[in-house]
Amino acid sequence: MNGKNVNVEVIGVDPPCARCRKTEENARKAAAKLEDEGYRIKVEKLSITAKETISKYGVLMSPAIAVNGTVKIMGKVLDVGVIERLLRQAI
Repeated sequence: MNGKNVNVEVIGVDPPCARCRKTEENARKAAAKLEDEGYRIKVEKLSITAKETISKYGVLMSPAIAVNGTVKIMGKVLDVGVIERLLRQAI
């Protein structure tokens, strides 16, 4: 088992729109791929309107993805391969 933990936060509207749902689904698929290789990936869904999310990230467009506390993408639905590359960079 690898010692590296990666935290992924999918930031979107609540209830989720189709774009936010697809982004979360793709993030979970990318995480599952890396977990199969022994990495620990935690995927969380955050509401873009929650005070904690606004104060932490200041995200203006959804969906957004933050990896280990840093927003990597905003306003786009990324495919599984692109998210996987972002996660690998964090490892």
